[in-house]
Amino acid sequence: MKILLYAGLLLMVLGIASLVVPIPHTETQGIKIGDANLGVQTSRSERVSPVISVVLIAGGIALSIAGSRTRSS
Repeated sequence: MKILLYAGLLLMVLGIASLVVPIPHTETQGIKIGDANLGVQTSRSERVSPVISVVLIAGGIALSIAGSRTRSS
């Protein structure tokens, strides 16, 4: 089926991108007194664990193989 092939390609692209592109994370901490608000906002970028990236890439390869086999049959 073409859907498995495209899903596999999408998973592979997401897996490769997750190795390189950091995910931004913003956190706000503070206190509120009446109508006044005093806070500090911190930002940081984190990458996804390489294990998750490998699982995405392997799953994408498996789906692509399954999609190409069912299409040729």
